[in-house]
Amino acid sequence: MPIDPYILLLLGTVGLAALFPARGTASDVASGASTAAIAFLFFLYGARLSTREALDGLKHWRLHVTVLACTFVVFPVLGLASRGLVPVILTDPLYQGLLFLTLVPSTIQSSIAFTSMARGNVPAAICAGSFSSLVGIVVTPLLAAAVLGSGAGGFSADSLVEIVLQLLVPFVAGQVLRRWIGGFVTRHKKVLGLVDRGSILLVVYTAFSEGMVQGIWHQVSPLRLGGLLAVEAVLLAVMLALTWYGAKALRFNRGDRIAIQFAGSKKSLAAGLPMASVLFGAHASLAVLPLMLFHQMQLMVCAVIAKRRSHDAEAQDGEARDAEARDAEAAAPDPVTASAPPAASRTAVGTGTRSG
Repeated sequence: MPIDPYILLLLGTVGLAALFPARGTASDVASGASTAAIAFLFFLYGARLSTREALDGLKHWRLHVTVLACTFVVFPVLGLASRGLVPVILTDPLYQGLLFLTLVPSTIQSSIAFTSMARGNVPAAICAGSFSSLVGIVVTPLLAAAVLGSGAGGFSADSLVEIVLQLLVPFVAGQVLRRWIGGFVTRHKKVLGLVDRGSILLVVYTAFSEGMVQGIWHQVSPLRLGGLLAVEAVLLAVMLALTWYGAKALRFNRGDRIAIQFAGSKKSLAAGLPMASVLFGAHASLAVLPLMLFHQMQLMVCAVIAKRRSHDAEAQDGEARDAEARDAEAAAPDPVTASAPPAASRTAVGTGTRSG
């Protein structure tokens, strides 16, 4: 199970911020560049999302409601329940980061990739991830205001205004301009994807630089990190089980269950990091640490599950083909019997020969 190369880049960015944090004027420049990068990032999100595809996906509304419920209801409830782990296993800042993780929307790219690998309903995964990201731009800050409140490192009504200006307004602008720039965005998808990832690296560098200057990393010990990883492993296992068996109880077919499991159990690093930077300010470094760890964990675990699901599908297809072959063989006439004339014909032929 290889580590996602992008995670290595993120860790390298954290190391760079630890060794050479931005201070003074450099910090102001990095903060301004990070703000512009976040706005441009969500502008691209809006320009990429096809409104027609999103509306077509509404036909499968039961699946999308199930995914949204897992992402924005079940996940936050589990996050609130983890409050009992403070201060024995988690510190309060790590708990705030874990709780923020449960409020973030689902992924798009990895949900599609794993659903395709497992031979599930790929169009449903595309629409579910898109809906989750779209809803998350509004719902995640509102949920953060409700469950985190003033404890979110300075979270306030001003943060909601910043969310609207930095995330929602650029996203809407991208949607409005998609009619004219959608083709350009599609043709240069790879290049703009690098811009996406570069923007997120800049956000991470700025957040962790501020954390180093504030000295908040002294609050995290290896033992606390181990406890955080254990809690996240349990959280992921619970969500994977709930999405799979819950979808079965709701009578979804196999392809839909796969899409629900992968879209409903994962969290988006790309959407969460910019939001955390706006919501948590100087405390964003600890806030995004649980999300970064959970992101790598979900990729590794879901890769194994997707491969196993694909093998199950191949086995089912093989059994179905064998059954069809047996049915066809049973229905086919016996070659010997088919070539021999009927009994009445043989009798008639024999009688005619003797008469002659």
